[in-house]
Order: sequence, then structure tokens, then C-alpha cells
Amino acid sequence: MAEPSPKSDSCGVEVARVGDVTVAELTGQRILDETSLQEMARKLMRLAEDCARGKLVIDFGKVDYLSSAVLGKIVAVHKKLASEQGQLRLCNVRPSIREVFKITNLDKVVEIHPNRDAAVSSFLGRE
Repeated sequence: MAEPSPKSDSCGVEVARVGDVTVAELTGQRILDETSLQEMARKLMRLAEDCARGKLVIDFGKVDYLSSAVLGKIVAVHKKLASEQGQLRLCNVRPSIREVFKITNLDKVVEIHPNRDAAVSSFLGRE
């Protein structure tokens, strides 16, 4: 019998509030399979709907690898928030993943911050 992999393939979303900012921390190390991707997208879209005119930070600190399909889901969340005058920030993005965001110009669409505090603080004065 194979031993369980120490890396998590399922992607959960842990939610926290910091003032009027919702923080969604992605808990899977690898967001690669369709089931995990769809579950993550469903949770993030629900958060985007629930914080209409709100502020959402997606924390990638625990994510080592992701499917390119994640990019489309981030854009969908961004569009949903923008349609309701909400805003999206990303944080704790590993250099290899950030490079993908840069190549696809996602870093021009959504602000990326080095850590959660910087992402949350970036909303100050941007009502």
C-alpha cells in the first residue's frame, strides 16, 4: 500500500475577517485536479457575492502549484467583485506562481502583495 502524500491535493478555503476585509486563505498545496478547482472556485465566488461592494484578499501562502485554470477563476472572481464595486487583492504568492501571473498579465489586473498585512492595508483610502 502506498503511503499518503505529505502534500495536500485538495484545496480548502479558510475565511477570516480583518475589519471590513474578507481574507480567503487557500489551504491546498497543489490546486491541480478539477474537483479541487471547482470547489475552490465555488467558495471564492460565494465570497465575492457575499462581500458585494467589499474587499477580498486571496492568500496563496500555502499553495505550491496550481493549474492554469485557476487563472480564469481568479479573473471571474475579480469581475464579479468589480461589477459590484468590490475589490480583489492577492498575497503570499510564491515566485514561481507569480511569474505565471506576470506572463499572463494577471498582475496588471489584480494587485499582488507580499503578505496579508500589506494586502489588507492596501484597501485603506481606496473607497
